[in-house]
Amino acid sequence: MTSKFIDISKVDMRFGQFHALSDINLAVEQGEFITLIGHSGCGKSTLLNLIAGLNRASSGVLVCSGREIAGPGPERGVVFQNHSLLPWLTCFENIYLAVERVFGGKELRAQLDERTWKALELVGLAAAGGKRPNEISGGMKQRVGIARALSMEPKVLLMDEPFGALDALTRAHLQDELMRIVAATGATVVMVTHDVDEAVLLSDRIVMMTNGPAATVGGIVKVRLERPRDRLALAQDPLYLDYRTSVLEFLYQKQVRAAQRFAA
Repeated sequence: MTSKFIDISKVDMRFGQFHALSDINLAVEQGEFITLIGHSGCGKSTLLNLIAGLNRASSGVLVCSGREIAGPGPERGVVFQNHSLLPWLTCFENIYLAVERVFGGKELRAQLDERTWKALELVGLAAAGGKRPNEISGGMKQRVGIARALSMEPKVLLMDEPFGALDALTRAHLQDELMRIVAATGATVVMVTHDVDEAVLLSDRIVMMTNGPAATVGGIVKVRLERPRDRLALAQDPLYLDYRTSVLEFLYQKQVRAAQRFAA
């Protein structure tokens, strides 16, 4: 039986006079992979930051694992579009900082080291542990960022367009890696994306946001594709194509028409 890891109820977000989000209601079950998709400026990253505890909602309630979200916490690991690695530290040291912050008061140095190496091994980068960020590729930097988040053993993994700045081949490789990691860890994931194919490939549910201001949840597509998923097999799968079409219709027909009516 599943349980709600994240429960968002009647959430509004304002920045001064700007009404960013309006009446957001969303429940995420344990082990689900949720993507947030919509046009630029629709509040996807704002909603993710609220779940991360980086911002406080103007009104409404956000709960994670039975506790109200009042700020950042290790039960919610965040992966940003920018890898945010410290350039003067090695890959190992960048991850160790997070491990030490969460487990430093409870475990010995050898145990912290072991946690750090396991995180690197999970993303296939144990051999790069001694390298600094300027010595590895963009895709490898993002994998270190994912390893850093996973090293804290979060209940929820929050990802803000983590592959958006990568080339198509690297992006595809990391999508496959992410599916493997999520299958291995059973992580609950909420991910922001602009990529419809990425959303369908990765998600259990796709949450489609309306255009701002006062953006809200405009629709949800439940993706009933068997796991593990193979991108080549899915390319010709009628069900995959139906999901893709449903999201595209929402983004480029309903939302464009709504914007045109608003402009008129």
